[in-house]
Amino acid sequence: MRTGMDISTEKNGSARAGRAESASGQKPLEDFIYLISHDLRNSVRALTELPLWIKEDLEKSGVQVPGPVDEHIAMMTQQTRRIDRMMIDLLIYSRVGRMQEVEQVALDGALDAVLSDVRVPSGFTLERRLDCPQIEIGNRDIMTLLTALVSNAVKHCDHDGGKITVGSRDLGDSIEISVTDEGPGIPVKFRETVFEPMKTLRPRDEVEGSGMGLASVRKIAEFYGGEVDLQFLQGERGTAIRVTLPKNGTLHSLHSEGAASMSLSA
Repeated sequence: MRTGMDISTEKNGSARAGRAESASGQKPLEDFIYLISHDLRNSVRALTELPLWIKEDLEKSGVQVPGPVDEHIAMMTQQTRRIDRMMIDLLIYSRVGRMQEVEQVALDGALDAVLSDVRVPSGFTLERRLDCPQIEIGNRDIMTLLTALVSNAVKHCDHDGGKITVGSRDLGDSIEISVTDEGPGIPVKFRETVFEPMKTLRPRDEVEGSGMGLASVRKIAEFYGGEVDLQFLQGERGTAIRVTLPKNGTLHSLHSEGAASMSLSA
């Protein structure tokens, strides 16, 4: 007769094997995404500058750029910058779990670093409820996760100001990281769609974004053997996105599996 411990160990081993097999199967595609995104970005960056150079050359030659042409040049620059942003986000997505050590990361310090890059409008209030101050994870992955969650809360707020709450809790064998906003919420029918790559609920002309942020959040959660859940606040506005990640030894074993199957240099 097998004991509960035997069954649990067998399930954990099967789960790890499944994740390793899944990671191995995805490796060619992720390598392709990384290489294409990296190479294309060099060309896109050149295309971003070319319209501005053309305008400068015309003005130096004494040619007055007509208004409509100037608008078209501005539109070309905007679109190529949008493509460049998408290339960056694809690179970030392809690098989840790659070439980084799992370490104890202070969430307060990681959030400080994120807020130095993510512009939170002055009308917003950001509250920290970091009951669990540290998490064991790759430093780049936690930065990607927090950046995506905070940016998402800011971008999709439909009024000036509001409160964003970043929290963490120790759940025993796992740690939960959450970001709650006071926006309009996400319709139930889209609760899975928002985590799919390249999907946005609003036109990109209305809100900047590549649709890769929450996809990267889910990929990070799954890479470390965790999960991500989107919750609606009953009777209130807003959405809470909760990411649950296993603790300690589980992370080490998952990182070893991921590192073995994702060895492409960043």
